[in-house]
Amino acid sequence: MGIEVRTLTPTIGAEISGVDLAGPMTNQQFDAVHQALLDHCVIFFRDQEMTIDQHKAFGARFGKLHVHPNAPKRYADHPEILTIEAGPNSKRVAGEVWHSDVSCDAEPPMGSILHIKEVPENGGGDTMFANQYAAYEALSPAMQGFLETCSAMHESRKSANHQFREPTPDQQFPESEHPVVRTHPETGRKALFVNRGFTTRIVQLSRRESDAVLNMLFDHAEQPKFVCRFKWQPNSVAFWDNRAVQHQAMWDYFPQRRFGHRVTVCGDRPFLRA
Repeated sequence: MGIEVRTLTPTIGAEISGVDLAGPMTNQQFDAVHQALLDHCVIFFRDQEMTIDQHKAFGARFGKLHVHPNAPKRYADHPEILTIEAGPNSKRVAGEVWHSDVSCDAEPPMGSILHIKEVPENGGGDTMFANQYAAYEALSPAMQGFLETCSAMHESRKSANHQFREPTPDQQFPESEHPVVRTHPETGRKALFVNRGFTTRIVQLSRRESDAVLNMLFDHAEQPKFVCRFKWQPNSVAFWDNRAVQHQAMWDYFPQRRFGHRVTVCGDRPFLRA
């Protein structure tokens, strides 16, 4: 097939070469890319020129495409396209806080595919990804057992507050209760499933207890030993498994411009298998 997988760190991330995401993909190629995603949690591709339709077609190989509940829609004919843009007039950028995409949904996305077309002139704008299998497995057995009895609320308004945006009448603010530890529906592995961007409280605990446990888990899950950092180039693509990773976008390039498109693949309701 000519597909090569180069591991970025022992914990997370791989760069894939030998495949054109804009062209037709054989079943063998699709299976290789899919398996690399499951094995490495986030995969990266260089020098990929894709139109919006080709981007959507690649994402649709993995499932139905998600429409973000309250993100601005730049393209009326393509509501599935989320525009990722920051420049000299930006006050905030999406994704500055560690998060799992739209974890406030009842069925959070399976994964996201980001195609960056323009990068800042002077560098910067990297994205960091953290392996939440590894975060769960690094906890003590006692803490693992306790967290498996817990669920947490994920609220869209918390993310909106991070971005300091005034809500508009057409925006939606979903909130959902999910297990603190989730079982990945394809690999069967357990992953920590709370994040600083959306998670507001652990349902079974008092507010003070919840705040203490969540702050510990946020700090724990974001440790550098669980993280890879991706340096974007024009026409780079990142595809992350939203069920097993968190990510954070660095905004260290103001007032330079960074621009791209993202499609997100629908997922299913998080669950914990005993």
